[in-house]
Amino acid sequence: MRITKLLVAVAILVVGFISCNNSNKDSEITDPVVSTFYFIRHAEKDRTDPENHDPELNQDGLLRAVRWAEVFDPIDIDVIYSTNYERTSMTAAPVSVKKNINVKYYDPRDLDIEVFKLENEGKNVLVVGHSNTTPTFVNNMLGIEKYNQIDDTDNSSLFIIRIIDGQATDIRLKMD
Repeated sequence: MRITKLLVAVAILVVGFISCNNSNKDSEITDPVVSTFYFIRHAEKDRTDPENHDPELNQDGLLRAVRWAEVFDPIDIDVIYSTNYERTSMTAAPVSVKKNINVKYYDPRDLDIEVFKLENEGKNVLVVGHSNTTPTFVNNMLGIEKYNQIDDTDNSSLFIIRIIDGQATDIRLKMD
């Protein structure tokens, strides 16, 4: 009986040892895949003509766009996306010029989130949108309804989503 117990214990140890050795051979330690997305709304727009649906930035907006370029200066941005409107393009322009990156235009109504994530995997991405599209985009990236539409006077919110090996974390900052 004693010998049987001893043989069973040895067999368990041998099987465990072999399993550990095989798992170490089969699995390699890899660095995590980290994707970081920075979402901002366009800077202050010119509101002098309420009929203009594609206004440029006003003076405050131009100054804010330059400040955004300063905020993103120490960050290695790989890709810049903007909707195809004057106010968003003008907001993205100082970062684009400073980083020497061409802006890619996107349509928030026609966007496959999973394809977007896959195309930007492992990159640092700036996305410039609107008060209604930015929170929706962020929520879709997170897979939950967390953020409401941005107030029309809020041009300073910065949403940061970091996806590490498929797990997303987020934060919202105010850059006033």
